[in-house]
Amino acid sequence: MSTVHRANLESAPPEQTRARQLERFNLLLAEILPHNRFYASKFKSLSLPIDWQGFAQLPFTTKSELVEDQSAFPPLGTIATYPRERYLTYHQTSGTTGRPLVVLDTPESWDWWTECWQYIYRAAGVTDRDRLFMAFSFGPFIGFWAAHAAALKLGALGIPGGGLDSKARLHLMVGTEATVLLSTPTYALRLAEVARQEDINLSRLGVHTTIHAGEPGASLPSVRGRIQQAWGAKCFDHAGATEVGAYGYTCDTQTGLHVIESEFIAEVLDPQSGQTVSEGGIGELVLTNLGRVGWPV
Repeated sequence: MSTVHRANLESAPPEQTRARQLERFNLLLAEILPHNRFYASKFKSLSLPIDWQGFAQLPFTTKSELVEDQSAFPPLGTIATYPRERYLTYHQTSGTTGRPLVVLDTPESWDWWTECWQYIYRAAGVTDRDRLFMAFSFGPFIGFWAAHAAALKLGALGIPGGGLDSKARLHLMVGTEATVLLSTPTYALRLAEVARQEDINLSRLGVHTTIHAGEPGASLPSVRGRIQQAWGAKCFDHAGATEVGAYGYTCDTQTGLHVIESEFIAEVLDPQSGQTVSEGGIGELVLTNLGRVGWPV
């Protein structure tokens, strides 16, 4: 997708965005229902196409439901739309709340992941002239794997920082003249602490942007301020999940997270009633991805 087309999607009128979301959701259902056993069972009485009223009546899919499905039908469960041979990447959740959830992506679904990251990079002012340092372990947890692949797709230099301690990562950043740091917010502060111990002046390093995920710190003014002061760089937040995709980001106004509405349907619902909360109300964010055909949620 071109930068111009991406910008047009971001600036489209709400009614146009909603119409396109519903169109893509119906296309998604038409593709997955003949092949995906999980949703064929869940939506067995569904007739296509559906309208927004029909969409609102669809049952939720929860992480615990997906974990139970994989426990009942190991190792992948029944949610994979295609035979295993179609899949390209393997990731799993951290397992901090129980059994890890395994998630696979086809080449097309992985390309969708990296396309979502282009919105994040664009909002943060990252270009193909940048050198992006990924301060991440690169284990099976998805973390910044998609960010690294998206950096290469953008044409920027992606620098993996896996298998290194904090001191080695900082010296690699100096040696490569990294301009963008990607890490959890707490690890950015840890790197700043080690930099002081190593007498590395971060404000002279050349990093102009930091992008964070995994924790909400970069959206908290106090934490964001500490990161920006330590690095002399603009700090951006990103929200995503292994089972859902890269769905949210902050822009330079730093007033909250934007949802990538061209790729996700976002609802804020009352968890008790399941009804949409009123403007300004508090509810639970429910997301439906529109481009992850191989592993839809």
